[in-house]
Amino acid sequence: MGAPTTPVTTGTPPRPIPGVHPASRALTRPRRRLVAAAAALVALAAVGAGSLLDLRTPAPKSADAPAGAFSAGRAYEDVQVIAARSHVAGSPANEEVRAHLEQQLRGLGLETEVQDTVAPEAGQLSGAAGGATVARVRNVVARLPGTDSTGRVFLVSHYDSVQTGPGGNDDAAGTSTILEVARALTTGPRPRNDIVFVLTDAEEACLCGAAAFAASHPLAADGGVVLNLEARGSTGPVIMFETSRNNAKLVDIFGRAAPHPVGTSFAVEIYRALPNDTDFTAFLDQKFVGLNSAYIDGGAIYHTPLDTPAAMDRGSLQQHGDNALGLAREFGDTDLTDLRSGHDATYFPVPGGLVRYPGWLTVPLALLAVALVGTLGWLTRRSGRASTGRLAAGFALALVPIVAAPVAAQLLWLAITTIRPGYAELLDPYRPIWYRLAVLALATAILFTWYALTRRRIGPAALAVGGLAWLALLGVLLAVAVPGGAYLTTVPALAGALGGLVALRTRQTGPWPVVAVTAAAAVGVVILLPTVVLLFPALGMAMGGVAALVAVLLGLVALPVVDLLHPQAGGQRGLLALRARRLAVLPAGAAAVAAVVLAGVGLGVDRFDAAHPAPTHLMYAMDAGTGQARWLSHESDPQPWTDGYVDGVTDVGDDFPGLGDGELRAGPAQSANLPAPKLEVLADATAGGERTLRLRLTPQRAARLATLHVDTSTATVLRAEVAGRSVPVEPRAGKWGFGLVFHAPPAEGIEVTLTVRPIAGQVALRAMDANDGLDALPGFRPRPPAVGVVGSHSSEMLAVARTYPI
Repeated sequence: MGAPTTPVTTGTPPRPIPGVHPASRALTRPRRRLVAAAAALVALAAVGAGSLLDLRTPAPKSADAPAGAFSAGRAYEDVQVIAARSHVAGSPANEEVRAHLEQQLRGLGLETEVQDTVAPEAGQLSGAAGGATVARVRNVVARLPGTDSTGRVFLVSHYDSVQTGPGGNDDAAGTSTILEVARALTTGPRPRNDIVFVLTDAEEACLCGAAAFAASHPLAADGGVVLNLEARGSTGPVIMFETSRNNAKLVDIFGRAAPHPVGTSFAVEIYRALPNDTDFTAFLDQKFVGLNSAYIDGGAIYHTPLDTPAAMDRGSLQQHGDNALGLAREFGDTDLTDLRSGHDATYFPVPGGLVRYPGWLTVPLALLAVALVGTLGWLTRRSGRASTGRLAAGFALALVPIVAAPVAAQLLWLAITTIRPGYAELLDPYRPIWYRLAVLALATAILFTWYALTRRRIGPAALAVGGLAWLALLGVLLAVAVPGGAYLTTVPALAGALGGLVALRTRQTGPWPVVAVTAAAAVGVVILLPTVVLLFPALGMAMGGVAALVAVLLGLVALPVVDLLHPQAGGQRGLLALRARRLAVLPAGAAAVAAVVLAGVGLGVDRFDAAHPAPTHLMYAMDAGTGQARWLSHESDPQPWTDGYVDGVTDVGDDFPGLGDGELRAGPAQSANLPAPKLEVLADATAGGERTLRLRLTPQRAARLATLHVDTSTATVLRAEVAGRSVPVEPRAGKWGFGLVFHAPPAEGIEVTLTVRPIAGQVALRAMDANDGLDALPGFRPRPPAVGVVGSHSSEMLAVARTYPI
C-alpha cells in the first residue's frame, strides 16, 4: 500500500514516492510541529531542572542556629581542629585529635571512653598487600543512654587521616558531624534507644578500629543499627550508597526521616560489586544493619595535601548533618528489635523525596514492561505506522547508539589523557564539568546522527518502539543480574510504552499524543538524568562511558519528542526532501561541535598549576643490610618530575615484601643513614618438630607501619600471634610466603610469636618499617609548585628493611 503524499510547490499533482512506507509516520502528528516541539522541550527542561535542583546541597546554617538544629558553622569549627595537619594513626598529631574528641564528648556530659587495643581479632579483615594486617587502635566511644532502649544506634566515622593529607573532608567531615549531632541530641529530650558515638582509629590503614569495636567492644555485643559517615571528595550531595542486606525497612526510614534523601538501589548494587571498603564493612561482618553515606564529588583532592578544611563545601557538611541528625532521632525512637525485612527495596530520588517499592516487584515489572512494549509494537504495525520488518530493523538499529556512545566516550577520554597524562593518577580532573558536558554532547551527537540517518528509511514509530524494546530487555537482564538497578530501564520503558499507547489511541492531530509522549519522556528524565549526574563523580571520567550509556537510554525514551525537532516524515521530495535532511542533521552537527569545543575548553581551563598540581608518586626503599637504595613509583607514565628519579621497571617483592607484589618504576638512590627495625629473640623452643619463636620487632625511628615476613623456603609457618592475638596464616606467592603488617606500632615494639616447621637450619625473617617524608633524603629535590602528591597510602613513604637469620 502506498504512502500518504503531500503537494509540492511546483503544482505537480500528488503521486506516490518510491521507497516511502506508511511507517514514515511517527507516533504523534501535531499540526504545528515547532510549537509542539518547543512546548515539549520546555516541559522536559523544567522537569530536568527540578530533578537537578533537588540534588543541591542545603544552605549551611550559621553557628548561631537553634540548639536543636545541626549547624555546619559549628561543625566546621571542629573540622578546623581535626584537620589542622595530617594525623595518621599512631602519630602525635592523631593523639591531639583524639584528645580534642574526648574533650568535646565529655563536655556534653556523655559517658566517654577510649578503646585501646590491637586489632583485628583472628578471622577478621586480613589479606593486605604485605600480609595479614593488624594495628594498635584507640577508638573514642561515647554513649547517650536511652529512656527505654530496644537496641542501640551507632553513629560511626573515622578520625585518622592518610599520611599525605590532613583529611579535611575524609573524614573530618564525618567526625565533626557526629560531634555536632551529639550536641544537638543532648539539648533535647532523650531518645528511647541508646545512641552510641563511635569515632574509629586506623580506618585508612586497615579498617582495624571499626573491626576491633564491632568484634570485641561490649556495647557492640548485641549488634544494632549503624550509620556510617564518609567523604570521598570535597563537594556534592550526600549519597546513601550502601546498605546491609534485606534493607527495605531501613530504606523506608531513610526516605521519611532524612531531610535530604539522596540514594539509589543501583548505587548499592555497584558498591557491593566493587572491591572498596569503609568502616561499614567491618560492622556488616558482624550482626549489624545500617546505612553508609558520603559525598563524593571533587575527587581530585581525595587523600592529597589539598584535602584541607578550606576545600570543604559546607553545604555538603550541612546535608551530612541534617540527614544524620534526622536518622538518629528516628532510629532513636523506633523499635529496633526487627529491622530486617526479608528483601531489598528498589529506590531512587525524585523531586521532593525518595520513591521506593519492594524488590520482589522487580521481575514482574520488568516482564510487564516487555509485554507493554510488545503490545505497542503490535498496535504500531496494526495502525500502519510500521511493518514487521521495519520494527525488527528499528530494534536492531537501536543497538547502534547504545554501543557507540559509551565507546566514543571512552575514546574521547583516551585522547584527553594522551594530551594530559597526569589525569591517569586522579580520581577525576580538578575541574571536570567541561569534560562531563563534552561526554553528554558526544552522546547527543551520536544519538541525533543515528536518528537522522535511519529515520527516513526505518520510520520514527519503528525506531521509537525499537528503543523502548531495548530498555525493556535491559530491564529483564538487570532484574536477574543487578536487581537494584533494573528500575533504570524498566520504569522508563513502562512509561514510554504507556505514552505510546495513549498516543496511538487518541486523536493524532490533537495535543494529547504530544502530551502523552512528553509525560513518558519526563519519567525518563526524572529517573535517568540524576543518574547521569551522579555517575560522573561516582565512577570518574575514566568510566565516563557508563554515563554516556545512560544518557543514550534517556534519549531513546524521548525519541518521540526528538522527532518533533524534525520535519513531518514522508512525502517530501526534491528541494523539500534535501532541506528536510539538512534540517535533520543540524542538531547532530551542533552537538558534535559542542563536544569538541567543551573538551577543548576543559583542556584549556583545567591546567596543572600551584593550586591544582600534577599528581606524582614517589617512595624511597633501602636495604640496611647491603646499603643499596632505590627510588620507586607507581606511576605507569611518569610525570617529568618523577622521571628524574625512576627509569626502568622492577619487581620489589623479593627485597621489600612489605610493599606488596607487582612491578614498580625504579631508579638508583643514595644510601641514607637510617637504621633498620630491630628484631630480638625473646624465646626459642623446639618440640615435636615445631619451633616456636617469640620475637620483639622494634622500629628504631617514628614508624607508621612495620612488617615481618618469613622466607618459606626456610620454614613453614603453622601459627602466628601478634601482641597475644592470633592472626590468619595465609601463605602468599613468592619468596616471603608469610607476612605480617602492623600499623601504628608502639615505640616499645611489637611482640610476635611464630610457630614454624623448620626446613633449613636457620629461619630467614625480613623486617621492614616505614615512615613518611622524603625531604631530608640525600638526592631528593623538592617538588616545584605545580607538582603535587598523588592520593595513595604509599606516597612519600620511606622504607628500610633488613634480613635476620635466626
